[in-house]
Amino acid sequence: MDLGKDSMTPVATKQRRARTPQKRATAPPKRGPAPPKRAASARQKRAPAQTRAKASGNAKAPKTTTSKAKRAASKPGKAAERRGGQGGRRLAAAFDAASRLPALTEPRKRLLRASDGASSSPAELIEAVESDVALTTTIMRAAGHAGYAKGAGGVRQAIDALGASGVREVVASIDSYDPFKAPSAAAERHERFRRHAVATRHAADRIAELARLPERDELAAAALLHDVGRLVLAEMYEQFEQLDARLMAPEERVRCERRELGIDHALVGAVLVRRWRLPRGIAAAVERHHTPEADGHAAAIQLADLVVHHAHGDAAPPEAMVDAAARLGLERESIAPLLYEFPHSGETPRRATDPCPLSVREVDALRGLSEGKVYKQIARELSLSVSTIRTHLHNVYRKIGAVDRAQAVLMARDRGWI
Repeated sequence: MDLGKDSMTPVATKQRRARTPQKRATAPPKRGPAPPKRAASARQKRAPAQTRAKASGNAKAPKTTTSKAKRAASKPGKAAERRGGQGGRRLAAAFDAASRLPALTEPRKRLLRASDGASSSPAELIEAVESDVALTTTIMRAAGHAGYAKGAGGVRQAIDALGASGVREVVASIDSYDPFKAPSAAAERHERFRRHAVATRHAADRIAELARLPERDELAAAALLHDVGRLVLAEMYEQFEQLDARLMAPEERVRCERRELGIDHALVGAVLVRRWRLPRGIAAAVERHHTPEADGHAAAIQLADLVVHHAHGDAAPPEAMVDAAARLGLERESIAPLLYEFPHSGETPRRATDPCPLSVREVDALRGLSEGKVYKQIARELSLSVSTIRTHLHNVYRKIGAVDRAQAVLMARDRGWI
């Protein structure tokens, strides 16, 4: 056994010695760190940022990449902000252009003449102002800056606040246009806008009389300004002229504006009216005059707009007129005369320029007298007794200082109460 062990020892030793040089031959590459590090560095340069971070443990590379990503991500936001700023500047410029709307030369001259001297008539001043949109907006804006716009009111209240001398001073600064002396595309556009506004004001006044609506001065101003937002959109969008030229009903045109421009003229007009600090009721009527649920002044303007479009041969669905009239409490038979009256040129009933001292029932009874009816007919239509009608009419005579029914009717018509 001993001999066997001794004989195996040299063999094992030789085997260990044979393996030892091999280990020494492969060891130097492990001890030489430079080549592996250079190779790893080259790979890291080609690797993504996250792989380099994991391989080398260096936190600076991901931080640099993250900051670049943040800067890149912020560029669309800044571009959107620049676009939003440009849109805001365009809107402000369009508001300013609409605020500088020139007046037709003739009503401006009449207003200056009517406001010259102490004998100026309020009715003449009102008639001249309400015949032009620029005169209306300028007078009411001047009165609004004076603080009158906190309540309800229209041109009459604005003239009362400014006085004849104040009106004259304001009107003297307004630019004017004359389609005969200086015809141009701009003058034609201004005149087309003015004619539609004034016609709508006349129709709204007639509708208010039929529906017994209150605050008719405020309604007249809202009717004149109901399409002022179209001036703003025409300044902002070049394609608005083509869009406006399409033969569409008013409600369909509003839907087309929302679809193609993202906004409609009623909303833009209401924003401008509020910017002018006009009474809140005017802004609300302008904003809602194309909505299906419009009532009060907004419904009256909606119906008046349809009647005027119908008179001019534009699209005006009869069912839309009937629906707007129903929201005012008017039957189909009540609005039929409107289609006859427009564009029939007749004398427009004068709206009241003085506060009416009569009650609603007293006005109804007096209106019955003006139509040639006797007490019994008036009582039957109003569901009242004959003695009650007689009492109402005696109160009318006493309040307005009339001696008989003929004088009472004449005075009421002259002051625009009936």
